[in-house]
Amino acid sequence: MRVRSLHSWDVSPQEAMVIQATLRARLHLHGDGPFATVAGIDVAYDKHSKRMFAGVVVMHGDGREELDVATATASADFPYIPGLLSFREIPAVIKAWKKLKTPVDCLICDGHGLAHPRRFGLACHLGLLLDRPSIGCAKSLLIGTYREPRKRHGSIAPLLDQGEQIGVVLRTKDGVAPVFVSQGDRIGLDAAVRTVLATCRGYRLPEPQRRAHLLVTKMRLADRA
Repeated sequence: MRVRSLHSWDVSPQEAMVIQATLRARLHLHGDGPFATVAGIDVAYDKHSKRMFAGVVVMHGDGREELDVATATASADFPYIPGLLSFREIPAVIKAWKKLKTPVDCLICDGHGLAHPRRFGLACHLGLLLDRPSIGCAKSLLIGTYREPRKRHGSIAPLLDQGEQIGVVLRTKDGVAPVFVSQGDRIGLDAAVRTVLATCRGYRLPEPQRRAHLLVTKMRLADRA
C-alpha cells in the first residue's frame, strides 16, 4: 500500500506546526461515497514505556464484514502535544498500513480532521499521506462549541469555532454520548456523516473504528502480560 513522502518525521514541534499549515492548503474538502471498503484506524499507548500499538481494520462499506487486519508496534518518539498527535502516531499507523492486502476506499480515524486548532488533525494528515478519503471520528472535543444534538440516532448539531463550521456532533446510537465528526481529506462533510452512520452496527463507534480500538487495546494488554 503506497504512502506519499510529504515531509520528514524528525522534526521539532515548531517545525511540525509549519508542516501542518503548509499541508492544510493541499486538502480537498469535497467528495462523496458510498465506499466499498472502509478502514478503521486506532493507536494505543503503553503507559509505562514509549511503545505504541497501531491497528487497521478493513471492513465492507456497510460495516458488517471484516476483510483485512494489520497491526504494528513502534516507539513514540515525538512528544505528546495536543494538536500534534499525528506526528506521534502516524509512523506506527504507516507500518501497519503497509501490511494490508485489501484495497481501502476510505479511512475513519480515531481523532479529528478539520476540528483542530490549525484545521489539520490526524485524519487530514493521514488522508494526504495515504491518498484516500478520510474522516475524523473523535470521542472527545478538541476545539469548538456546540449545542447537544437530540437523543435519537442520526441527530446532528454543528461544531463551530469562531463562527466557522469545522464538523458536526453526531448521535450514533439512541441516548449514548455523541461523537465528533469532521472532514479529513477528499470528502464532504455530509458524505463523512453518511459514511460514519452507514458503518455503525449498534455501538457508539462505527464498526471499523470500534474493532480497531478493541484490537489495539488487546495488543497493549498482551504486551504487559
